Amino acid sequence: MISLQETIRVPRSVGDCFRYLADFSTSEQWDPGVYRATKLTAGEPRAGSEFDLILNSAGRRIPMRYTVTALDAPRRIDLQGQGNGFSAHDVIRLRPLGPQSTEIQYHAELRFQGPASHVEKLMNPLMVRMGKRAVAGLQQALTPQTEVQYPGLAERVAQRLLLPAALGFTERGYLGMKNKGLPDYLDGQRMVITGATAGLGLAAACELSRLGAAVVLVGRDSLKLARAAKSVRNFSGASHEQVATFEAELSSLSEVKRAGAELARLYPRIDVLINNAGALFAEHGTSADGHERALAINLLCPWLLTDLLLPSLAEARGRVINVSSGGMYLQPLKLDDMQFLNEPYDGSKAYARAKRALVSVTEHWAQQHPEIFFSSMHPGWAATPGVEKSLPAFNRRMQRWLRDARMGADTMVWLASSEAPLSHSGKFWFDRQPRPTALLPGTAVSAAQQAELLQWLANNT
Repeated sequence: MISLQETIRVPRSVGDCFRYLADFSTSEQWDPGVYRATKLTAGEPRAGSEFDLILNSAGRRIPMRYTVTALDAPRRIDLQGQGNGFSAHDVIRLRPLGPQSTEIQYHAELRFQGPASHVEKLMNPLMVRMGKRAVAGLQQALTPQTEVQYPGLAERVAQRLLLPAALGFTERGYLGMKNKGLPDYLDGQRMVITGATAGLGLAAACELSRLGAAVVLVGRDSLKLARAAKSVRNFSGASHEQVATFEAELSSLSEVKRAGAELARLYPRIDVLINNAGALFAEHGTSADGHERALAINLLCPWLLTDLLLPSLAEARGRVINVSSGGMYLQPLKLDDMQFLNEPYDGSKAYARAKRALVSVTEHWAQQHPEIFFSSMHPGWAATPGVEKSLPAFNRRMQRWLRDARMGADTMVWLASSEAPLSHSGKFWFDRQPRPTALLPGTAVSAAQQAELLQWLANNT
């Protein structure tokens, strides 16, 4: 038997620590040895809840299933793990040291069965080392972040070269993050998320709901909205009242106006608006209002919806998170051809130009509304239904390296929940760090271009 006993202290309440650890799927956020952790049992964690883990050991992916055998809130969590030829028994004890201070004792026993038992002694130093890294990661995850981390010199050089930086758009970039913890609870807060029926929006809704937020899922299909709401409740254990849906076709300006007015009426206070809805089209087409479709959904919708919800956001001193794309690095604004009529249509270019415009608008809003925190971000290259549909060849070639939706949504959840970025309104983020908005010559948006863009938006919405 290999045994590990570690004790840490964290500046967080015992209730929050217990809540974070009882859902053992958070282990992928703090244990470097866990590549993926998935809760199999719907609802709040309880005795009998099961979790599938994929361990990352020497480049190999090893499946393991954990079961919660006992929960004694907020003092103790017992788990039993089983893999092929090995088993684990983990006991986590928590002791309050003060209102915002907790001692955590982590005891783990690992046993090998069958042929693997013969190498148990050889494995002991490695397993103990991995266990210590996991507990150190837990301590880091549960320590509130107060400062934003900036890219180091090597990463800044890679950004300027663009192609090396693009390697970080894959899951490699996410897995290399030093701190993936999301332990800041949002009880009593309300989040409105567009494009929330699948992909990044659904992943963000699940995580924000787990953090205690009341979420409003905005989408255009009632059946998909109902399925998404059920997925969120199963993931987080939230009640029906904490997961609402709102149906709207966000490519239509009249529908956006209706949605904005109704959401403002229903929710006079909105803590976070995530403008995530987006689409990339293979062929040129127009919305009901006559606007090019990518422009309508990726720029006009968030511009108008945000404007309509500003009073509700200001009431909460809230946050707006605009989801952009790393593809914008390759495109400038084309203010003389916003509708993409003067050149052969390219869906990727139209999408990227609209997203670049959205990032510029975010910077403007941050200057005009200091009472609200504005941010834009890009998720990296994530495997989502939208990417599979819009970029099938890219999706096939890159499948083994793409992030999953939870990895892609991580930064938007962090921007919605952490206190660390609040003094950096208007910034563009990737993997929880501020990033430049332009890398190639001729792609930066000047003050004059931004003013012209704002005037165009005012005239066309």
